[in-house]
Amino acid sequence: MNEFQALILGLLQGLTEFLPVSSSGHLEIGHAFLGIHDDNNLLFAVVVHGATVLSTIVVFKKDIISISKGAFEFKRNKSTIYLLKILFSAIPIAILGLVFQDEIEGIYNGRLVLVGGMLIFTSFLLFITKFIKPKQGEVTFFHSFMIGLAQALAVIPGISRSGATIVTGLLLGVDRKEITRFSFLMVLIPIIAAFLVDLVKGDFTNVENIGILPLAIGFVAAFFSGLLACRWMIGIVKKGKLIYFAIYCFIIGLIAIFAA
Repeated sequence: MNEFQALILGLLQGLTEFLPVSSSGHLEIGHAFLGIHDDNNLLFAVVVHGATVLSTIVVFKKDIISISKGAFEFKRNKSTIYLLKILFSAIPIAILGLVFQDEIEGIYNGRLVLVGGMLIFTSFLLFITKFIKPKQGEVTFFHSFMIGLAQALAVIPGISRSGATIVTGLLLGVDRKEITRFSFLMVLIPIIAAFLVDLVKGDFTNVENIGILPLAIGFVAAFFSGLLACRWMIGIVKKGKLIYFAIYCFIIGLIAIFAA
């Protein structure tokens, strides 16, 4: 992997991790179009995912600090209940990861037709938001589990995690601002867990296979593009402008299918 490839993949990771266009799908497409066929780039994946975790923490630092302070009071309050809802939402993807880990990893092997088809499915999900009337509901434990199921579905490359979770929340009657906040906070647990698992499993002794400079470029690109995309996405959902991403996903999905 050279510096240019690292820059492009880092930007893709950061932007598409938060925008409702599927980061995994875009990375699969990016690898294919850049001619990267090396399956041993675990270190790079860990680095750019770590960058997006950091960008999420920066954007939601006030929420995270507030929830943490309340949780460490070790009593039933608004913060501990909210944290429990976030943990509850992680159950589906935790089960999926533990039971079907090998099958999930087998999906990520450059299947552009699958990616294209799932991007078109994401397009449909985003399109229906145009017809959802805004409501003021809060996230309940039932909502958190259903939104967690949507997050688990998004392990398939091409299905947007943020798109699937936000659309599910809106269909359940959750307030736009609240579901956006919950969607971004809930992803911290599975991303950090996957990050730690990759660190434990990975053999990172051969850093020279990628190089320090490409790793640094990928990290910086993913962090700053993730920072921008996360803040941008919050405003987009508030304004109900997801229809534009529906059009985008449909076009990119068709391109991926025909490119295959």
